[in-house]
Amino acid sequence: MGQVLDNISQFADEIRADGVEGDKLMRLTDGSAKRLRDSGVIRMLQPKEFGGLEAHPREFAETAMAIGAMDGATGWVSGIVGVHPWELAFFDRKAQEEVWGTDPDTWMASPYAPMGVARPVEGGYILNGRWSFSSGTDHCDWIMIGAMVGDESGKPLMPPKILHVLLPRSDYDIDQESWNVVGLRGTGSKDLIVKDAFLPTYRTLDAGKVFDGTAWKEAGRTETLYKFPFSCIFPLGITSSLIGIAEGALACNMAAQRERVTVSGVPIKEDPYVLFAIGEAAAEIAASRAAILETVDRFWDMTEKGQEVSFELRAIGRRTQTAAAWRAVRAVDEIFARSGGGALQLNTPMQRFWRDAHAGLAHAIHVPGSIFHASTLSQLGGEPKGIHRAMI
Repeated sequence: MGQVLDNISQFADEIRADGVEGDKLMRLTDGSAKRLRDSGVIRMLQPKEFGGLEAHPREFAETAMAIGAMDGATGWVSGIVGVHPWELAFFDRKAQEEVWGTDPDTWMASPYAPMGVARPVEGGYILNGRWSFSSGTDHCDWIMIGAMVGDESGKPLMPPKILHVLLPRSDYDIDQESWNVVGLRGTGSKDLIVKDAFLPTYRTLDAGKVFDGTAWKEAGRTETLYKFPFSCIFPLGITSSLIGIAEGALACNMAAQRERVTVSGVPIKEDPYVLFAIGEAAAEIAASRAAILETVDRFWDMTEKGQEVSFELRAIGRRTQTAAAWRAVRAVDEIFARSGGGALQLNTPMQRFWRDAHAGLAHAIHVPGSIFHASTLSQLGGEPKGIHRAMI
């Protein structure tokens, strides 16, 4: 295991226990947030000059998986908040100093969806909007969010131009009543509200340059980590934590089945049909894990050698990642259906893993339609357009 994973693994029991409380609070407990902070999980993709580790994305993915297997919400926050330092490395140096200058453990929440409008003014923009699904936001001091550039009246420009922007905690409000959901409750993925906040130009980044891989050049970054494709690294923490949730569900099931006896008096160990179903589900979860890690390793090797990771390869990588998520959650359903009525009890972690898995699959990064379309069309020599190029 890597050092960060070693650091966090020693607190596995505490993270599992706090997961129960976080599910009630609908946010990470302060204890879980502190363990993540102290372990260095959120600094794994952060530049070394600001106290980061610049870890291999595979190590980051494996760490998110391991934490997700302890508690789904804690893994989810690790995987999402942990990606933001990677992108901050492309912002103006002044913005990086503002966020990390006095505390390298400063966290940033998101989302990247352009749910607000940035109206140009002298020196920057005036930002307004409401953003949903800001995971881990109660423990963050900054946000990195998406915004549409508007005209002087605040109407979004067409065709759209999207920025990723930074705001400190003093410039936005958190709607504490906006997160009341069935799964991933402990992530505290609440709404953010921004009203007439001034946004200096140096705290903005052209989202298109992040997507197409030119932001690292303009930022003067030379490290392999920051040349890595956005469309692989952004979904990585999300899907890795989801696969970890599936692994956690499998571990819960295996522990419960060891001594379980059916109503007919037959030990589960002697039921060939249940054993087959669990074995098949375990293989599917393992395949999901292997698939996304193979993509990460292959893309890393190509990037390190200075080879282009083409649109076609990126699309296939996104297809692999999306399919891995669906495969893992289908496997969780097979496990849960054979866990017996005891798994329905709210005092067992099995039902929470099941709820968290389905909530995680609902993330926009796991929608397969346009991704499968784009990957296959590219392989057939076609040219995907519009929505079929999004997030690839």
